[in-house]
Amino acid sequence: MASFSTLKPYSLPFAPIKPAYPPQVAALCNIVKKRSDYQNLVLHYATPQFRQFGGVKRPRIQRDTVVRSEIVASTAGFSDDSSHALADSQCISRIRGVCFYLATATIAIPLFIAMAIIHPFVLLFDRYRRRAQHFIASLWARFTIWPFYKFEIEGLENLPPNTTPSVYVSNHQSFLDIYTLLTLGRCFKFISKTSIFVYPIIGWAMFLMGVISLRRMDHRSQLDCLKRCIDLVRKGASVFFFPEGTRSKDGKLGAFKKGAFSVAAKTGVPIVPMTLLGTGKLMPAGKEGIINSGSVKVIIHKPIEGNDAEALCNEARSIIAESLLTHGYGVH
Repeated sequence: MASFSTLKPYSLPFAPIKPAYPPQVAALCNIVKKRSDYQNLVLHYATPQFRQFGGVKRPRIQRDTVVRSEIVASTAGFSDDSSHALADSQCISRIRGVCFYLATATIAIPLFIAMAIIHPFVLLFDRYRRRAQHFIASLWARFTIWPFYKFEIEGLENLPPNTTPSVYVSNHQSFLDIYTLLTLGRCFKFISKTSIFVYPIIGWAMFLMGVISLRRMDHRSQLDCLKRCIDLVRKGASVFFFPEGTRSKDGKLGAFKKGAFSVAAKTGVPIVPMTLLGTGKLMPAGKEGIINSGSVKVIIHKPIEGNDAEALCNEARSIIAESLLTHGYGVH
């Protein structure tokens, strides 16, 4: 192999190149005349770090490593911040949930005592509607939810007078639905699982209000429940149904059962459809230990009447479904 000293110098037809080459390659660029010779020499003497045509192959590994490490670091930092924010939010929701139950129990105790004291007079003068008990329950609901979320009621003009027996129906999203509906100031009888009545204070208060008990999987209990609802409506009281039968797990409206609409069809009273918005986000089904921040809206639709239970069921569900879809909720 020829050394640098044996090469015959030539004058270059172009200005000397001043890239950041190693000294040997730079010297060759200044003494080689022909481009082909220049290429051959570069290929012959240049290390793998350099490009084929006389240019330095700047190591990209270091730059890429720095850039990628910065991206990874920033992504990791963002992920850490998001996880910390999520953990903080969940912690706050749990604290709010604990405070909510402490508040509802504290408020319920003196109000339950008031219910118990006046109960004999309620049975004597207002056995079926029990307006005094419902008024106390309305106060309990308002005082309980006031520190935790705001609620808005739309369509109050569609509510029948308190003296008019009606069948109220609504979608069911959360445990908070009952609290929110009690603020409407209407004396309707809810239907609740039998097991709820054994809860201290709350279950006892439900008994004093005349809430209707139901064993869900018991067919005879279901028939007795419908008969009692029909009897109460005919005696001037109103009843409230969640036609889905249970709380929605995903916030979407489920299929309606016809029990409520059979009561309305047989008694000739109006159906009052209502849409609840936001309660499922504040306290999702299955997560009764937390309360997220947010607000609730109740939409009271115009009453509908008829003597065909299936037609009433379909019409009421269509009204509620349309309202949910308008506000960004899903429907099964």
